[in-house]
Amino acid sequence: MPEAPKILSDSADCIDGIVVENNNKVLKFIEDVTADADEVQRRVLSQILSRSANVEYLQRYGLNGCTDRETFKKVIPVVTYEDLKPDIERIANGDTSPILCSQPISEFLTSSGTSAGERKLMPTIEEELGRRSLLYSLLMPVMSQFLPGLDRGKGMYFLFVKSEAKTPGGLVARPVLTSYYKSSHFKNRPNDPYTNYTSPKETILCLDSYQSMYSQLLCGLFQNEDVVRVGAVFASGFIRAIQFLEKHWSLLCKDIRTGTIDSKITDPSVREAVMKILKPNPKLADFVEAECSKGSWKGIITRLWPETKYIDVIVTGTMSQYIPALDYYSNALPLVCTMYASSECYFGINLNPLCSPSEVSYTLIPNMAYFEFLPVTRKDELTGSISGPTALNDKEKQQLVDLVHVKLGQDYELVVTTYAGLYRYRVGDILRVSGFKNKAPQFNFICRKNVALSIDSDKTDEVELQNAVKTAANQLLQYEASLVEYTSYADTSAIPGHYVLFWELSVKDSTLIAPSVFEDCCFTVEESLNSVYRQGRVCDKSIGPLEIRVVENGTFDMLMDFALSQGSSINQYKTPRCVKYAPIIELLSSRVISSYFSPKCPRWTAGHKQWCTQN
Repeated sequence: MPEAPKILSDSADCIDGIVVENNNKVLKFIEDVTADADEVQRRVLSQILSRSANVEYLQRYGLNGCTDRETFKKVIPVVTYEDLKPDIERIANGDTSPILCSQPISEFLTSSGTSAGERKLMPTIEEELGRRSLLYSLLMPVMSQFLPGLDRGKGMYFLFVKSEAKTPGGLVARPVLTSYYKSSHFKNRPNDPYTNYTSPKETILCLDSYQSMYSQLLCGLFQNEDVVRVGAVFASGFIRAIQFLEKHWSLLCKDIRTGTIDSKITDPSVREAVMKILKPNPKLADFVEAECSKGSWKGIITRLWPETKYIDVIVTGTMSQYIPALDYYSNALPLVCTMYASSECYFGINLNPLCSPSEVSYTLIPNMAYFEFLPVTRKDELTGSISGPTALNDKEKQQLVDLVHVKLGQDYELVVTTYAGLYRYRVGDILRVSGFKNKAPQFNFICRKNVALSIDSDKTDEVELQNAVKTAANQLLQYEASLVEYTSYADTSAIPGHYVLFWELSVKDSTLIAPSVFEDCCFTVEESLNSVYRQGRVCDKSIGPLEIRVVENGTFDMLMDFALSQGSSINQYKTPRCVKYAPIIELLSSRVISSYFSPKCPRWTAGHKQWCTQN
């Protein structure tokens, strides 16, 4: 198996020659591991199974120490979180026997509270931190092929941690990024110019989100001439940072001018770390104040941080709705999605980082885990609806293919076997094969499976909803209004049930928008949805008219605050596009200022009737 590249040593300064040498090692590793992808995958599975030969889970299904792919696929089932939940609960409750993994479970990683509606506990082991660090170490050498000189500046990244919980058995449960930021791999990382950030680790590790954001922005502004790249985890998080700056720039300027820190920043470690950087700089304060007090914030990122080359954020999936805002604030700097990862496993990287957001594809790194792929089909080629079996029968299990056997253009659900004790686990992500790097496939992220609206036989996935809402919201632009945020839910409190969209708007003058405009928006959304939905509206009468409820400004900030109070991570939080949790629906409903219904049924032709009947 190709040897992982060594990260730069902290025993010497990172001069250009060392950076170039390290970059070349990383690129060779990527070349080697993708050229020999199938053999690497075979060895990864063999290593996982040989190490875990005596664990209860594998013995339960009669693997009997076998490490070959054929036996593994024959006897080990393809599972979801619900299948593993009893075993995970035993571990959480203190059972230290080797249930899933031969190595001790070091902690649980909590999935995003807005993914499929629940927080999941993913067991992990200490050595997984090394694999995550490995994937991080690949990113900048790849990026430097396209933008040289990144080692000569700093990154301004808005990174945050979440408070931890403990299971009844005493294991820590926390988001994957919190786990990484609190690890020695991050806190004591070697002297590497690519991990040279404007934010001291103390500001990142501060649990108070206001103090953390304020101090990270303060340090980023003070070092503005050193910044060559900016970013956050999700696009929404970066936009939130810019909006924070809009609200608090005068206080930040005061601190820069005087070389002091606002009294609201009370964390001693944060104050100490920031004061090691901050010095009185009236000239810089005048500059920031002049830029922020201008009427327009167009291009504010390049105005305040003039050497910035790109924005490093996730803008795929539903995060794509933030692209116009990012373009506005940055004068259309490149938007870069560097890696693909989850709480279950870190998967792959983007080898063409300067591609447009709509073309982002990730190359799965074969030594991260053992990968399989469950084909999913399109029910309707015109609408792009995606379907996949929930519980797999024997025939469907046989359809799973290995990493190197996926087909170009086909959609798959990702299935992983990890070193930490997940075996043939359905991640729930739908990926499309977009190309190959040597023998390793590259994938577009399509959507999260089962994030959908459904009243009857209709199923509206996240991507379809996003496209429909975008089309409808464009009708507001002529009234100097725009959609700030949205979510949805399937209201089945009456028969027939109907789709409800909660819209938060930015409006110059709400009196200029007649109710008929919003009614037309409702109709446009319905017209944009799939034929199964439209048949339900027109023919079967099983779905009622779609409703748009306009909510007060700030509602979605309240929604995020609520999610954080319930245990979500600020790093992982993204606005849920479909909500089912009653307290969230109650919160949204309490903020409604007006509501509108689709005035007529969308178009539907009887030619789709037979297709719908067959399903």
